[in-house]
Amino acid sequence: MNFALYRELLAVRPIRRLLLVGMVARVPHSAAGVLLTLHIVLTLGQGYAAAGAAAAVMTIGIAVGAPWRGRRVDTVGLRRALIPSVIAEAVIWSVVPHVSYEVLLPLVFVGGLLTLPIFSVVRQSLGVLATGEQRRTAFALDAISTELVFMIGPAAGALVATAGFSVLGLTIIGIATSVAGLFLMWFNPPTRSAEPVLGANTAADTVADAESEAAFEAGQQEGAEVAVVAAAPAHLQEAAAEFAPLAAAGERRQERAGLRHKVAHNFAWFTSAVAAVFAVAAGAGMVLSGTDVGIVAALESGGHQAEIGLVFLFWCAASVVGGLIYGAMHRPISPILLLLGMSALTIPMAFAQDTWTLCLLSLLPGLLCAPVLSAASEKVAELVDERRRGEAMGWYGSALTGGVALGAPLAGVFIDGVGPWAGFVAVGLGGVVLCLLGLVLQRHRRLRLAAA
Repeated sequence: MNFALYRELLAVRPIRRLLLVGMVARVPHSAAGVLLTLHIVLTLGQGYAAAGAAAAVMTIGIAVGAPWRGRRVDTVGLRRALIPSVIAEAVIWSVVPHVSYEVLLPLVFVGGLLTLPIFSVVRQSLGVLATGEQRRTAFALDAISTELVFMIGPAAGALVATAGFSVLGLTIIGIATSVAGLFLMWFNPPTRSAEPVLGANTAADTVADAESEAAFEAGQQEGAEVAVVAAAPAHLQEAAAEFAPLAAAGERRQERAGLRHKVAHNFAWFTSAVAAVFAVAAGAGMVLSGTDVGIVAALESGGHQAEIGLVFLFWCAASVVGGLIYGAMHRPISPILLLLGMSALTIPMAFAQDTWTLCLLSLLPGLLCAPVLSAASEKVAELVDERRRGEAMGWYGSALTGGVALGAPLAGVFIDGVGPWAGFVAVGLGGVVLCLLGLVLQRHRRLRLAAA
């Protein structure tokens, strides 16, 4: 391990500024979920089921919008891509606290769809600014800062809501996020390095020139064919007219084939290795959100609601320590192995008898939380070309969000049907099964490639 890597990394001003901006910009996002839930329950007088439905609608919006927002960063640049988010964050979250629950649902969906893509932008830019071992350290620092944010944001949101200021709090979240977006546009961190972009543009220009030349030749040929048919005798024109429907059908087939080719070309970056990383992200989201629900349920069933923050403090602090250790390592560890360890170590949390044993049992899976997320981000940056990395990071975020959306209800079903301890077992075993299946598929793929 080399902890001096952190000093070297933070000495780079753009990286230091990016990590700081990313951390500050994430605080409103981290508080939004808790604040929205308590606003629906305390201010609107709805139940927790209604609050959960609103959170699910917002999560779906984020999952749908993340790849599109990332693609916009790739195609039009960071500043232009952030304009809709900057406007939407300020407008929507200023309106949400003043409407009924029925109107709130579509608004939070649009808010999720156009949310500021701070997570994917920071990861994408770190992949450009940091290289080699620095990249691992940079992603570890990003994961650590995220943990610190989620130790601060939800607690602040709960404090504001329980004090009766949920309307003001939601408005401040929208304005603060919009201001963070403006600052990000001003800072404009790089999302591509200079040399690959120049090479990519050259290649793109070459392809465009070839396509233009082919189109010109095709146009000349088509014009010649039209001229020949027009000059032909009437009976030949009638014969040509009989074959016109067949020609039109052939053109439609060609158009469909061209569309399929375009779609396949647009997703050429989506290899089996990238799919495996996305599966790890979804699994990590599932285990983390299920553990979150399990902790709350375990303490509430014992009447220790006031001690929930203590368990989260131990859990998140362990993640920070694990992230620091992983970021100082010289060699990467496969994200699927890290997820396997985190999932397996989550299961023993079911044996906790009180708050302090739950705190202690949360330390081991917590140690692997930040390493899982940083290793997965590092792998995406390694596998996907810069020209499509923004879109890939968006899909990575969607996979993580999808896992989060799956983990909470999965744990909830077992908690309601069996008991609080079953929530930890359910998501832990789910993560273990996913990882074992992934390892078997990886081994089968290696054997097949070796045989070929």
